[in-house]
Amino acid sequence: MTDSGKLLSRLADRISYLIDIKGESTWGNLDELQRQVQDLHRSLFEIKEAELYKEIDRIEDRVSFLEDRIARRLTPAEVVNIVRSVQRFTLTDILENVYDSYTELGGEGECNIDPAVVVARATISRKVKNRLYSHQVMVIGHEKGRGEEYRNGGCARPWGNDKALRYMLVAETEGIPIHSFIFTPGAYPIEDYPGAAQQIARNIYAMARLKVPIVSFISEGGSGGAEAIGLSDLRLMASRGYYSVISPEGAAAIEGKIREGEKLPRDLVEHCASQLKITASDNLKLGTIDRIVEEPPLGARREDYGFFRRLRYEMVRATDEVVLRTKNFRAFRAYALKRQGEEKVSVPEDFDLVINWNLTELEIERLLELRSKKYRELGKGFFLKKSRGLGQKFRKAKAIASKGYYELRYGLLRLHHRNVQKVIEEVSGEGSVFFKKVAEPVRAAYDFVFPQPRRPAKVIRPDGPDRRSIFAEEWEPYVSPLANEDRTVTCPNASKYGCMDLWVPDLYGELCGVCPNCGHHFPLEYQWYLKNLFDKGSVQEFNNHIASGNPLGFQGFDERLRRDIRRTGRTSSIITFDARVFGIRLVVAMLIGSFRGGTVGTAEGEKFVRACDIARTTRRPFLAYVHTTGGIRIQEGTLGVVQMPKCTIAVREYIESGGLYIVVYDNNSYAGPVASFLGCSLYQFGIRSSRIGFAGPRVIRETTGKNVPPDYHSAKNALKRGHIQGIWDRRDFRKNLYEALTTMGGHNLYYR
Repeated sequence: MTDSGKLLSRLADRISYLIDIKGESTWGNLDELQRQVQDLHRSLFEIKEAELYKEIDRIEDRVSFLEDRIARRLTPAEVVNIVRSVQRFTLTDILENVYDSYTELGGEGECNIDPAVVVARATISRKVKNRLYSHQVMVIGHEKGRGEEYRNGGCARPWGNDKALRYMLVAETEGIPIHSFIFTPGAYPIEDYPGAAQQIARNIYAMARLKVPIVSFISEGGSGGAEAIGLSDLRLMASRGYYSVISPEGAAAIEGKIREGEKLPRDLVEHCASQLKITASDNLKLGTIDRIVEEPPLGARREDYGFFRRLRYEMVRATDEVVLRTKNFRAFRAYALKRQGEEKVSVPEDFDLVINWNLTELEIERLLELRSKKYRELGKGFFLKKSRGLGQKFRKAKAIASKGYYELRYGLLRLHHRNVQKVIEEVSGEGSVFFKKVAEPVRAAYDFVFPQPRRPAKVIRPDGPDRRSIFAEEWEPYVSPLANEDRTVTCPNASKYGCMDLWVPDLYGELCGVCPNCGHHFPLEYQWYLKNLFDKGSVQEFNNHIASGNPLGFQGFDERLRRDIRRTGRTSSIITFDARVFGIRLVVAMLIGSFRGGTVGTAEGEKFVRACDIARTTRRPFLAYVHTTGGIRIQEGTLGVVQMPKCTIAVREYIESGGLYIVVYDNNSYAGPVASFLGCSLYQFGIRSSRIGFAGPRVIRETTGKNVPPDYHSAKNALKRGHIQGIWDRRDFRKNLYEALTTMGGHNLYYR
């Protein structure tokens, strides 16, 4: 009877698992089968053994039939349910079955600093000709089980991601590879220091240049929470896992405009799960992962030891590949060809060779080059190009010529300019006519090669109410079309500060959209900044031929794009251009809210990366002004998500080249961009009355079950938390930006 009891328990687990996958118990009469198993359990000692086993065999045949039926027609929504099942394998199962031994770091259990993130120093071995060889690795991942009540379902708090980063740097110091395991529906959306978005940005920024091989494995990859530990040299994904920009339920709430508290239609959730292209096969086609690790047809569970054996082999093999790529292509090609197709066959008992995972300095340089190249290529080919043929060839030729010119000007010639300048100053200091005649031609030649930026004769700092004088004296500022309405508006702070009603022509004219009493900033269109922030006639847009598309074929999205293009005259939510501020030339990337809410997709990511590269080539400062951003564009799925590490890598390379990267937030600035290429800046500022954060109040409420105060995301609170370095008044934006350009950054900027 003991064996029959075990068989019934296993049957109960299998039926419960099928109910988890289908999301209902009525399908295939699963509820009836569940009841029958429970009845057999209760009457275990009352039924004859032969009759008992006959009933068990009958139920098992039925369950096996249903399992096969589900496996043949597994939908994306059911894949999500597989990942969410309590029977799914967890990180602790991997540590116990894939690695030979491990030591958890940072505390254990409830005493751990954020138990949702587990870090362990582990040993993994391989067998070569009946001899064992061990490797040391740093394992970092999300833990959903083994104490679910305090792990937040694998949702990492900011200090959990901070812990992950701390031990990534330990791995870099010790020269051991990092294995990251992603089991998260998303990050825990709170702004408490170090802040959800800001900490994810720090993690991605650091991982971009970690000097050790990084291999990641995705079971459940939820947007920014996944990217916090997901940037890697080689990405594996479970065949029954999912990787998505947003949960299907979140997408359904947005697409269906479902109000908070209303029930989500099941068919809409399933539709969004399909549209988002979240499965392993979808992500492999999109290029957002590198390889799939096969699981059993209905997914691996905690006792699927055959899967753990395969995962062990794949993690060792993937690390080998990353290391071999840094050595020479011949060795890697030979290894890759030998292993071609092994994913589909049985896992070999032995490896053919031992590969040393330690890297030399030259190999580390190659590792970082390959990592940069890998992420820069992500999303290419999925945005639209509005011009072809000669236009594209001309831009390419212009870029090559420009790069050569600036490398000559600031690379070769500038190596000696300081010595030349010193000689000129010494010669010019002599008062004699003879030396003046000698010095003047030399100085003229020097000024030609190294022209100095035009400075304003005087930067006016007004004390009175008329703040328009911050602009150039000869310049008449642009006035918002909002000023054409003959009516009054009430300041939101009127009850608190006693603000008078404001006449609209004054508010959006000379007052620049700012309440003169309390300083509240009313929203202004992005054109106001284009006209008023930069020197007159200096804005020169580039890369406007790159346009947003619908790479996933998301139903109904093509029409929405066309509508936005007609309404705004723009083809993406980012404008990249050259401009001047009081004569200083800079490169600007401006995220605008009027096009798809300022969301970022493949086109926006590519334009941002190209702007970074232009700023690096020309030695100009780089400004990211966020008029508004709603995060990553959900209709582009993980193609949008990977723009987070892609753009961050470009930013880091620009900063390390000696550039100055300034970020200014305005209006609403949320989610993925703030949690990556914006939040990684050393110089972040907020326009007064702006809101900055990771997730909006509704998402926070649904995730944490807590309400947040109205000013939770205010610039003032962001400053208190250390997320930004200052709050700027819109009327002082131009002046403050000029001061930042002249006082911040290193000596590699062209005007230094």
